[in-house]
Amino acid sequence: MDNALWRGGWMSQLRIASGLVLFVFAFFHFINIGLGLFHTDLLHNVQDGRQAISRHGIGSFILYAALLIHAGLALISIAQRRTLRMPFSVALQVVLGLLIPLQLIAHLVHTRYAHEIFGVNDEMGYIIILMWPSTAIWMQSLLLLLVWIHGCIGLHLWLRLTRWWRRFEPYLIGIAVFVPGFALAGLLSEGRRIWADFADPGLRDQYIEHYNWPSPEAFQTLLTVEDYTLMVFWAALATTALIYIGRKLWRRRHSVRVRYVDGPEIVSEKGMTLLEMSRANGIPHTALCGGKGRCTTCRVVVENGADQLHPPSEVEARSLKAVGAAPGTRLACQIRPTDPLSVVRVFRPDGTRDRGHASQGQERQLAVLFLDMRGFTARTAGQLPYDIVFLLNRFFDAIVPAITAQGGVVDKYMGDGLLAMFETADAGSSARAGLNAAIGVGRALEQFNQQLETEGSAPVRIGMGLHLGDLVLGEIGAAKHAPRTIIGDAVNVASRLESETKALGVELLVSETVLGASGLQCQPDALREFKLRGVSEPVPALPVKHASELEAQMTPLGQIA
Repeated sequence: MDNALWRGGWMSQLRIASGLVLFVFAFFHFINIGLGLFHTDLLHNVQDGRQAISRHGIGSFILYAALLIHAGLALISIAQRRTLRMPFSVALQVVLGLLIPLQLIAHLVHTRYAHEIFGVNDEMGYIIILMWPSTAIWMQSLLLLLVWIHGCIGLHLWLRLTRWWRRFEPYLIGIAVFVPGFALAGLLSEGRRIWADFADPGLRDQYIEHYNWPSPEAFQTLLTVEDYTLMVFWAALATTALIYIGRKLWRRRHSVRVRYVDGPEIVSEKGMTLLEMSRANGIPHTALCGGKGRCTTCRVVVENGADQLHPPSEVEARSLKAVGAAPGTRLACQIRPTDPLSVVRVFRPDGTRDRGHASQGQERQLAVLFLDMRGFTARTAGQLPYDIVFLLNRFFDAIVPAITAQGGVVDKYMGDGLLAMFETADAGSSARAGLNAAIGVGRALEQFNQQLETEGSAPVRIGMGLHLGDLVLGEIGAAKHAPRTIIGDAVNVASRLESETKALGVELLVSETVLGASGLQCQPDALREFKLRGVSEPVPALPVKHASELEAQMTPLGQIA
């Protein structure tokens, strides 16, 4: 499976697969709890549907196997670490993962175990009555948040290697915030209702009979099972810690010297990966996938000592082949130096010398505006160079403030045209900034042309293409002489749209992607599809005769019948 998401070893792949099983279960479980906002019957009917799958023989095996595998691999991963230094997001995920069993064990014992051993009807109502209104309800609410945040961090760290993840990230963040809020609101609503019923002596007896409420002896047995299971967990955690400490003490007896070209020289423990050595010694080292071998941003060129390294594993070789890495290139997260080594970091995140962080490139989804003055060559024929430069500077002085006022930046000037980008917090705000800038440019051009008319000069005509898509921002050029610029298909599309405005006789073409991201829309029949040179798929776009009139053609999404 030659995919960035599955390039890791079998343990990494198994951890991802088991985590996905648990995340899907948690998602539907939390949505189920949230249905308590609407009706008790809906809450229980959906629970019955879920349990028909999760408590089926095959479903139970998959679910609990995923739980044990995921927890076991996490402890193994911690025990095998050479250092506890790690990025904050990874550290947070690890800490949350270790806190989850402290509450999850009690939840499992008093639900599934009680159901199987004592025949308890562990409907959602039973669980809520069991906890309400003691501190247990708060601890289980905390468990919900721990599980959800832990899962969302893992999902983000896994999927951020894809090209589409950043595009959908703002929407998925909304879902990530909604799910636990919805679940806790449903829990609160159902808890108040059922506790009020349970306070009625007559209804209480019915509930106790319906749920087959455990006897005091059964409760004592459940508490004993809970205590023993927690002891097993603490023993597993202690064993993990002892293995980690023991391995570290053993490795300290052996060390290796590593020299970073244009960087420091360190002495570190043998057995650690080069990436772990970098982090343990505070050496900035890029690793987008977190050191799993799925990306290649931690790669280094080995100048001395390459012959002493072990050959690339299948995982490493596959990742290096995917990027066409040059000979002598290795992944820092995969090599474990045992002899002196001299390496060059391909990507430098520290920005201290030569190529800084900006030079390694950053992928963003932004709006870009391509603008060109029409008929410039014919207009300036026979004019002195001074007059040509004077006209261009007056023109740019008139329109560029409309771009910068929206947070836009002119990436480059190209004679009588320019390329601008709108680097904002997310794709939606970037699209809105681009639209507002295009409207502002149209209005500024009208005022500029009025001034030219009073001077007896012909008006200036322009064409603009506005598009939103994936861009790579970085310093491109020779070291120490590389301006920050943008490249990507979005730039090409914006340029091609600008070229189409000439034949159409319009000032602006706005791609449908920009409109959708901004939360605006136009009449469907106003859009046209354009087959652009160098672009594989047709691009739907809105032609605008005068850019200043764009606002009148827009309405919020959903308001067009």
